[in-house]
Amino acid sequence: MTLQDIQDKLIKGIAAITAKDESSIAPDVPFHKLGIDSLGFVEILVFIEKTFNLQLIESGLDKKDFETIRSLAAFIHMKL
Repeated sequence: MTLQDIQDKLIKGIAAITAKDESSIAPDVPFHKLGIDSLGFVEILVFIEKTFNLQLIESGLDKKDFETIRSLAAFIHMKL
């Protein structure tokens, strides 16, 4: 799976979670500017674990990896 594929899947998932149009979600915008609250973050984590079959608690994910969709996609790409 390419980095672009991962980024596209994340955008689709985040659009569904936030009820926003995919075209309005830019990969380099910080998550907090997308209006994602703590419950939204949990939903994103569950989405990632199910979609990419990753156990994030054991993965070494830290705050800098969770700044933007682009940084999160790069982290997931490295772990796959």
